[in-house]
Amino acid sequence: MAKAKTISKLDCQAPTGQMARLIAHVRLEELYDWAQYVDNPYHSKELHNLRIAAKRLRYTLEVFEETFPQQSKGSIQELTQLQDELGLLHDSDVLIALLRLCLGGQESGAAYQKALVRVKKQKKRKGLMLPPELVASVLDSTDSPSAGERYGLEQLLIAEQHTREERYRTFRDHWSRLQEQNFRQEVVHMLDRL
Repeated sequence: MAKAKTISKLDCQAPTGQMARLIAHVRLEELYDWAQYVDNPYHSKELHNLRIAAKRLRYTLEVFEETFPQQSKGSIQELTQLQDELGLLHDSDVLIALLRLCLGGQESGAAYQKALVRVKKQKKRKGLMLPPELVASVLDSTDSPSAGERYGLEQLLIAEQHTREERYRTFRDHWSRLQEQNFRQEVVHMLDRL
C-alpha cells in the first residue's frame, strides 16, 4: 500500500476550515496521482492504491463534514462507491492469485518454493497481497486436490476471472461518469467555497 502524502504547512493555530481544505486538496491530488492506471485493468497494485487514496479523501471529507458545504455528502457517496468497486476488484485479484497458487503449487515442490520466496519478497517490500502462512497452507503438497477437486478449482478460477472483468468494467464505467461530470473540479470548487 502506498504511503499517504505528507502534508506540509499544517498549523494547529489556523482555522479548522483552512486546514481541512489543505488536507482535502492533498488527498484529492493523491487520488488523481493513481488515475493514470485506471485504463489498465491489470495494474492490480496501483488500482488498490487508488482505492486507498479514495478512502483517505473520503475519510477527510467525513472527519471535516461540518466544515465543508452540504455538497460534500455527494462527493463522499461517490468516493464510497469507488472504494467499494475497487475493493471487490481487489477481492477478485486475491482469490485469483490464491487459485493460481493452489493449482500451480500442486505440480511440483519447486513451484511451491518459488511461490513462497515471491510472497516473502513482497512482504519485505510491503506490497504483500497474501500472507505467507495462507500461501503455505494452500500449497501444502501433502493435501493435494483430487482430479475432481482440481477441475472444480479450475472452473472457479475461470468464473472468478469473468467476475473480475465485470467488476473492472463496473468500476471503469463509474470512473468515466465521474470524469464526464468533472468530479475533480466539483470537489475543488466545493473546497474553495469554504
